Amino acid sequence: MNSHKITLIRQISRLQRNTRNLHIWLTLYGVLILFLLFTVSPFIINILAAFKNNTEISKGVFRLPEEWLWTNFVKAWMQARFSSYFRSSTIVAISVVSVSSLLSALSGYAFARMKFHLSRYLFIVLLLGMMVPQESYIINLYYQLRKIGLTDTYWGLILPQIGMSVCFGSFWMRAAFSEIPGDLEDAAKMDGCSSFDILWRVMLPLVLPAVLTMAVLFFVWTWNDFLLALVMVTSESLRTLPLGLALFQGRYARDIPLTSAGATIVSLPIIILYLTFQRKFMRGVTTGAVKE
Repeated sequence: MNSHKITLIRQISRLQRNTRNLHIWLTLYGVLILFLLFTVSPFIINILAAFKNNTEISKGVFRLPEEWLWTNFVKAWMQARFSSYFRSSTIVAISVVSVSSLLSALSGYAFARMKFHLSRYLFIVLLLGMMVPQESYIINLYYQLRKIGLTDTYWGLILPQIGMSVCFGSFWMRAAFSEIPGDLEDAAKMDGCSSFDILWRVMLPLVLPAVLTMAVLFFVWTWNDFLLALVMVTSESLRTLPLGLALFQGRYARDIPLTSAGATIVSLPIIILYLTFQRKFMRGVTTGAVKE
């Protein structure tokens, strides 16, 4: 009789524990879903508005369009001259991402695995570059670049963003390279590998998720940069998409579907890039890329 009571008590205790765990998981997922809705809702509203007309928008932001007006995207592309802005943004973004990723990998490897004079102080200087806001030096940067004739050129957009990106990239890659066991590097040295061979053949394949994550971040930051293009560029042919979108919204402020279509066009490459590298991006974030 006592054994049956003990078994019953254990079953009740197990049931209570499972119920409590289920309640915790439901609460956690409920909070995550709530945050997801807050995050995704503006994108859904903007995309739905891009397919409507002004009359339909007044009926409700979450209401599906009665007729999906793809012509809004064609009008926005043609009237805002997005083809020229898209070309400029692509040139700047590809240049910044490729050069910044290369320099960040080299500097991160040097700071993490090599010993040289004043390395600690040089790394602190790079960290200071991450802490200084762009607004605090943009005017001085403009006059410095104007003296050497780089304003109103692609170089005036590319070089400053490379400098800003490498500061963060060196910190990111130093942490990623620091996590690799030293035994691998010692074994490669015993096999006769140089520092360059160790980096490209041993280390870099192991930190590839961190590199891809860093490249995605560089692309997003460069693609969305507005202030630098606003200050450094005056020629319409050199304007990037964020600057062109701001000017377009100023001209068509009352035409909400047209401006929504323009905003969707600008954000579409970032969405495609993230969805393409989503798994590698999450691996790069969750593998302790900022662990010291």
